[in-house]
Amino acid sequence: MRAYELMVIVSGALDENTAHGWVNNITKSVTSVGGSVHGSPDWWGRRRLAYPIKKQNDGYYVIFNIVADGGMLDEVERTMRLSEDVLRHKLLRLPDHEAQRRGMSPAGATK
Repeated sequence: MRAYELMVIVSGALDENTAHGWVNNITKSVTSVGGSVHGSPDWWGRRRLAYPIKKQNDGYYVIFNIVADGGMLDEVERTMRLSEDVLRHKLLRLPDHEAQRRGMSPAGATK
């Protein structure tokens, strides 16, 4: 199992309830492939983008801490790439020391 950080920017053209629905969809997608979301997603809310993305100036930012095996999140990323509502996403594998600092190192993790 590996620790990841996933940052997602959902379209600012959506209402806040629909954007929160994306948080639930991503959480369900991660758990359906065998991963888990560590803690609650960090909801930043609606923010002005530094530059327009897909002709939009605002987006809802949310950050997930995820624990999953390598390759499990490929389908989750594919879904976000194909969605019109997701402006950007970035999945980063956390270094072991950062995962431990966040309390995400699962028992029996391999290096």
